[in-house]
Amino acid sequence: MTRPVPDTHIRSAAERRADIEAKARQLGIDDAFVDRLVETFYGRIREDATLGPIFNNAISDWDPHLATMKDFWASVAYNAGRYSGRPVPAHLKHKTIRKEHFAVWLGLFREVLEEISPSPLTVAYFMERAERIAQSLQLAMFGLPGLGEKSPAPRQ
Repeated sequence: MTRPVPDTHIRSAAERRADIEAKARQLGIDDAFVDRLVETFYGRIREDATLGPIFNNAISDWDPHLATMKDFWASVAYNAGRYSGRPVPAHLKHKTIRKEHFAVWLGLFREVLEEISPSPLTVAYFMERAERIAQSLQLAMFGLPGLGEKSPAPRQ
């Protein structure tokens, strides 16, 4: 007896993009939401006792940075395709960034999302992406713990 072949449909890039855009719209994510998120979040960053000095020393003109971050998050959230930067090299040049700063960054990001998001699903949607981005940057900047360390000498 032969089994029926499932009807498989390979989605095009345009179809995948449309699905991502539709999901984001259902969650209330659009340009206006991303603008509010970026403006509110980076306002908090600039005022934060830990992160404020790092960001304020690295960024002299905030308007272009905020525009770039809006393009970045729109591209991350709903595949807007407006960001073409390279975040890893941009972060590697800042020698004052420490691994523990990422937890503070993520905490502030979650705090802002919880205040402005239309639903907990919107918070989860953004946080999943933010956590992946933070993890990727940490791996690029600090490597894997224990990677390259010598094994302890065998006990005799």
